[in-house]
Amino acid sequence: MNKSKKIILVIAIAIFVIIIVTLSQSSILKVFFKIDYTEYIYKYGEEYNIDPMLIAAIINVESEYNRNIKSRSGAMGLMQLMEETALEEADEVGENIIVTEKLYNPEVNIKIGTKYIAKLIKKYDNLYLALAAYNAGMGNVDRWIEEGIIKKDGTDIENIPLKETNNYVRKILRDYKIYKYLYENK
Repeated sequence: MNKSKKIILVIAIAIFVIIIVTLSQSSILKVFFKIDYTEYIYKYGEEYNIDPMLIAAIINVESEYNRNIKSRSGAMGLMQLMEETALEEADEVGENIIVTEKLYNPEVNIKIGTKYIAKLIKKYDNLYLALAAYNAGMGNVDRWIEEGIIKKDGTDIENIPLKETNNYVRKILRDYKIYKYLYENK
């Protein structure tokens, strides 16, 4: 490498370092923990008494804010709603879903997903168990409690037998703390 290329490389590295140092920690984190659709997140968070930052964390883990995503298991949209669950919850919130493609609509998806997590929190009276049920289903969580695998109060949530669900709960809780740090009261 000749001398002029080395100088250009050093200058480029110096500029990169200056940019990184100049950006605040929260600005960097906001690249990875973005929040879109805030009007719906706050609207339905308030309506169903769910912290909007929890909704943001669920969306981030479930879909990374990709409204058009569909999982291999068939979960759809921002909050990755399963068709059967979504249709059941849609009836409860008065949302007429004729075709499931409507679940790709951000407002509809966030409304139904927020209502569903509110229902789970009310049922289990515990955020950890509600998140486990959001991922693995109420039937699994009820069975784990019944069989003594996890406690009804959620104090031993690390005992969740499904690795995916165990990791899911941890990711949501981690992201929830980060979203609260980045976006609450700022």
